[in-house]
Amino acid sequence: MLSGRRLDLLDPSPFDIEIEDIAHGLARVARWNGQTIGEHAFSVAQHSLVVEEIAAHIRPGLEPKWRLAALLHDASEYVIGDMISPFKSALGASYKDFEARLEAAIHVRFQLPPKTPQTIKSLIKKADKACAFYEATQLAGFTRRESLQIFGAPPSGYDLVIEPLPAAVAQERYLDRYRVLAEAVGILPGADAWHTE
Repeated sequence: MLSGRRLDLLDPSPFDIEIEDIAHGLARVARWNGQTIGEHAFSVAQHSLVVEEIAAHIRPGLEPKWRLAALLHDASEYVIGDMISPFKSALGASYKDFEARLEAAIHVRFQLPPKTPQTIKSLIKKADKACAFYEATQLAGFTRRESLQIFGAPPSGYDLVIEPLPAAVAQERYLDRYRVLAEAVGILPGADAWHTE
């Protein structure tokens, strides 16, 4: 990683995970494998910001730790990239196990439960699908009808106009949002404890 950390992909340690590496990587991973309109790819970092926002719209008063979980819902992709769901399914259980180990290490690093409670997982999935609806119709050439069939309707009272950001801007916004949520959760002051010289 750019931080100098060495992450063992088969046995990832929370001590080797840094938010700066996550933000840098996700800002450079393109949703839809880059098959979108516009000058810039729609990054996983920007997608994650939107998913966190939608989750809080669906469930007003959502606790900061679960908003942080929403922001980090695709954090493993800073290492493994963004694979489309059919390809993940084709890779089978071994891929899912690998992804689950990495997600658990990320969660532990940021003081979240290793496994997200099912109610929160369902909420994040709903927000994720809503974001995908907007991405599909605005960036990936899907008709509204196609998007409704695949992703379902976005939540009422929420609207989004997507403008894909340059990687450096998406990275900074992701880090800014992380800092706000980490402070609200109470983990930011202790973050330096994770850094070892």
